[in-house]
This record gives sequence, structure tokens and C-alpha cells, in this order.
Amino acid sequence: MKRAFDIAASGIGLIILSPVLLVLSLMIVFDSPGGVFFRGPRIEKNGKTFRIFKFRSMVKDCEGKGKWDVGDNDDRITRTGHFLRKTKLDELPQLINVFKGDMSFVGPRPELKVYVDMYTESEKRILDLKPGITDYASMANIAQFETFTKAEDPDEAYLKYIRPLKLKLQLYYRENHTFFGDIRLIFWTIYKVITHSDKVPKEIIPIIEEHQLYVEQISERNGTSEAVQIQTA
Repeated sequence: MKRAFDIAASGIGLIILSPVLLVLSLMIVFDSPGGVFFRGPRIEKNGKTFRIFKFRSMVKDCEGKGKWDVGDNDDRITRTGHFLRKTKLDELPQLINVFKGDMSFVGPRPELKVYVDMYTESEKRILDLKPGITDYASMANIAQFETFTKAEDPDEAYLKYIRPLKLKLQLYYRENHTFFGDIRLIFWTIYKVITHSDKVPKEIIPIIEEHQLYVEQISERNGTSEAVQIQTA
């Protein structure tokens, strides 16, 4: 049922959004050389590698040349790229990956190999699932995105603040996902992207609150203030 939904919904989405995709493609082409799409390698189900579709938001062939994670002030981001990343429109071409079967609408976000290689045995269970465009971690990390992108060292911020929560939420999804739960998460994601609300589904509030305590402890030791306030649903 999930695969049938992915094929139908991604196919319809690509058709309906084709004018938007065309306009964004032209904006990228006229802004800087390097083609329309970014096709970086990511890790999918069972540890296999695939190439993700994203609208190119950075200069050509720059992934891994510098920081793996990208902050707002990274000079590799193009003018159009700033807009695409802020609005999340750079993610739209992943509908192609969903249609092809590389990804699903809902599932753990596909990760770079450098981070998958850090997985513990328990965390490797995340690779039992097909990666997705959105999941619980995507929604929680929308609220933390500013802390990450404004960080002096985005790689350090990702490893210290974002990744620990991301992994906990992805493992929670692995143990509790259902088809109708996925439909609910799709609507949650649309709501959050449009409203930029900090609200998240109530079932993951305990996980987030535990993580906030962890971040606050780190912040106190470092004399900073990194905690993110997330509203309950």
C-alpha cells in the first residue's frame, strides 16, 4: 500500500508542480553555471548508495570540499540557493527519487556515508527502512534549523545538537511507523513548512524534552544558550 501511494502521489505531484519546477530550474540556470540538479550520493535501505535529486543551491561539485554541513554564511551557496534552502523548495525534486523507488514520502532522511559510518549497532536498524522526504526528525529539526545554520562550525553543531535527536526520533519512527501514521506526518510537514510553527506531534514530545535537557547541560558548560523551545501539539 505504501509503495502504491508513493508512486501515485509522486507522479501526480510531479505533474501538478511541473510549472513551478520549470521556473525554479530556469532561476538556477541563469544564476550560476553547474546544471539544475544536485546529485549527491546518499545511503538508503540496507546500506546501499543512491544519488539524491535536489535543486542545486550551491556552486558546482562542492559537496565535501569544506564543511559537510552548510550554514547560512557559507560562500558556496548561490543567490538562488539561499531562497531555495530557506523555503525548502530545493527538496522538491526528491519526488523523482520517490517515483523511482529510491525513497518514500515518509522515512528517515537519507544520510551521508560519513555519518552512517558512525552508526552504532542499534542505530544501524534505521537502515531497515527506505529513506524518506520527511519524518519525525525533519519536523523537530525545523525548530533547530536556525541554531544549526547560524553556527560558527555547522559540522560541530550538527554532531553535537542535531544528530543525537535525529537518531532518537528515527529509531522511534522505525519502531512505531504505520501507513496512516505516515499520511499524518505528511500533513504535519506541510503545516510546519507553511507556518514555521514549533509545534510537533505529541508522541515525540518526551524525546525532544529529554534532548533539550541534554542541550541545556552542554550550553551551561560552554556558557552559551542553544536550547530550542518547541511547542506541544
